[in-house]
Amino acid sequence: MPKIQINGVNLHYTDEGAGTETILFAHSLLWSGQMFEAQIDAFKDRYRCIAFDFRGHGQSEITQDGYDMDTLYRDAAALIEALGCAPCHFVGLSLGSFIGMRLAARRPELLRSLTLLGTSVDPEPAENVPRYSRLNFVARWFGLRFVATPVMQIMFGQTFLTDPNRVAQRETWRKRLIANNRIGITRAVKGVMDRQGVYDEISKITTPTLIMVGEEDVATVPAKAERIQTRIVGSRLVKIPRAGHSSTIEEPEAVNTAIKSFISSL
Repeated sequence: MPKIQINGVNLHYTDEGAGTETILFAHSLLWSGQMFEAQIDAFKDRYRCIAFDFRGHGQSEITQDGYDMDTLYRDAAALIEALGCAPCHFVGLSLGSFIGMRLAARRPELLRSLTLLGTSVDPEPAENVPRYSRLNFVARWFGLRFVATPVMQIMFGQTFLTDPNRVAQRETWRKRLIANNRIGITRAVKGVMDRQGVYDEISKITTPTLIMVGEEDVATVPAKAERIQTRIVGSRLVKIPRAGHSSTIEEPEAVNTAIKSFISSL
């Protein structure tokens, strides 16, 4: 799999399909570009599809620092330029959307459209910080297998977690969670917890924007998506039934249908 040096860091990415336009996929905290497998399969016959791993995640380099949102934003902007895919359709989930909103507000020439899934424009809610900090401490010093169960409850909705027909799929994602490098991933978690809000900044966004949220999302509840939709002029909001925070995995067909309808209308 290819890697590219961006801002002095080796980032892993996949590059599939072909077309005159590119869709760039940016994953959420704790996962990797793998969470867009179903989307890439659905779109690679018509679009160039690129998915990359943020530093500290997947197969990208574990760095000493640089996990703050502004550094990750600069990484993404440089990646788009280096791969020659601007203006691209940017699809981000959670952490990926934190970066997508910054790109659209600060470097609009890099984007053709913006799709935001399961995200927020606010700092991490104060009530979450003690619990997330405890989970991060355990993961850092003892390993992610000791926090896998509570983290799965945050990252997925109850429909996915209780469906008897999806036992094998849940186990696959649990194993992928546990396989994270505990140093890189806990640094990344701290970067997300320490993030600044961008509510004031996103009013600058003029890029066509689609906002999606799972109706069962407990990490970034639907009200947060509604707050974004009122701030970005002309943006569209889609709520996904039976999906939690990781909607691209939980309800891929619904996500794909919404993205296809949105992009094809531009």
